[in-house]
Amino acid sequence: MTAERRPAGSLRLRLLAGTLAWILLSVALAGWGLASLFRQHITQQLQAELTLHLNQLTAAVNIGADGRPVVAPPLSDPRLEQPLSGLYWQIDRLAEGGRPAAAGVARSRSLWDQTLRAPFAAEGTGDQVHDIAGPDGRKLAVLARVLKPAEEDAAPLRLLVAADRAVLSEPMGRFNHMLAIALGALAAGLTLAAVVQVVVGLRPLARLRRQLAAQNAGGSSRIEGRFPSEIQPLVDDFNKVLAMNAEIVQRARTQAGNLAHAVKTPLAILANAAARDDGALAGLVREQVGAANRQIDYHLARARAAASSGAADGRTPLAETAQGLLRALRRLYAERHLRIDGAEVAPDLVFRGEQQDLQEMLGNLLDNACKWAAGQVRVAAERDGPGRLLIHVDDDGPGIEDHERERIFLRGVRMDEQRPGSGLGLDIVRDLAGTYGGEVRAARSPLGGLRVSLWLPAA
Repeated sequence: MTAERRPAGSLRLRLLAGTLAWILLSVALAGWGLASLFRQHITQQLQAELTLHLNQLTAAVNIGADGRPVVAPPLSDPRLEQPLSGLYWQIDRLAEGGRPAAAGVARSRSLWDQTLRAPFAAEGTGDQVHDIAGPDGRKLAVLARVLKPAEEDAAPLRLLVAADRAVLSEPMGRFNHMLAIALGALAAGLTLAAVVQVVVGLRPLARLRRQLAAQNAGGSSRIEGRFPSEIQPLVDDFNKVLAMNAEIVQRARTQAGNLAHAVKTPLAILANAAARDDGALAGLVREQVGAANRQIDYHLARARAAASSGAADGRTPLAETAQGLLRALRRLYAERHLRIDGAEVAPDLVFRGEQQDLQEMLGNLLDNACKWAAGQVRVAAERDGPGRLLIHVDDDGPGIEDHERERIFLRGVRMDEQRPGSGLGLDIVRDLAGTYGGEVRAARSPLGGLRVSLWLPAA
């Protein structure tokens, strides 16, 4: 058998894979963009809050009588009074050149006994932003500013306002969690919508496939129904091809029948004339007329099979046809007392083709088995996978050697010239089976003789 070409892939899977890939990419990009925007927003919000506290601290700093900086009035945020709250301020005294001379000369109560160590920033460079380690090793965001007091003898000061970075990570974590849930639900909804769209969109193609399968199985001679505008032209063209093919086949069958009738009539006249004479010429005429009739029957069978294999209504019960042939062969070979058995043919097996063609194939196989059988012929049938029938015809005759089995299917080959026959029967079986997409093989039979196995399409 020829290997079937493997399909290029599922159109449904291609569409779903492309759509799902785009959905996942879009959702991932949207999640990354929203998370980045939110992080940027809360970072700017923290920066604005630190700037506000630093402005308040700048406005509240005074130099006391002892030369130490005093913050009055206190800053308004209550977290600055709560130890280790995560919000701190500190004032450093700077030496000449702007380097720190004394760190933490004044600080918020929230720092408790801790001191912030911020990198050096030269005077006049504006507000500086740093990341430093704070109390308990927690990461702090620090905003620093150098301040020159109004008092002439007062040293320059550095003002620091710091906040725990956790005020960013905690809301960011909550936001990312809610964002993941929302985008996950969105992705699931879009995926479901894509699946529904693909299934509904490809439903006309599935209906077209069922119509084609019904047409191929003999259920219909054309594709019925309305299809979307993208598919309807293909359906219309296919129906035109089916109608044209049916017309061509019918015309060919009619012409073949007319030709056979036209040729057989003069052949019948020649045969009748030769039957009245016993001479050598009459014998030659009878022999050639018989050969011509066999050739006509052979080619008519092939033409009929070529046409009927595509017929829309070809459905033939196998058991009924087999039993009819077995009854005829039992009467034909009654004198040899052959045991011809067909009990192993299941009653539910149906051949997808014409009854006349099944009778031609099965009849030739059974007749050949009866000619060679010593006492028993058996026919059995079963399903061989979806859409296929397997028929075995066994005999208990002498059998055939392995290297000779393929020759019995050649046209005109006879294994024993002493036995009656034309050598065309098994060749006709092979041609008819091939026309229906089946095949025939020979092997050793469990009965000891020859087994001929025939594969045919099932309805």
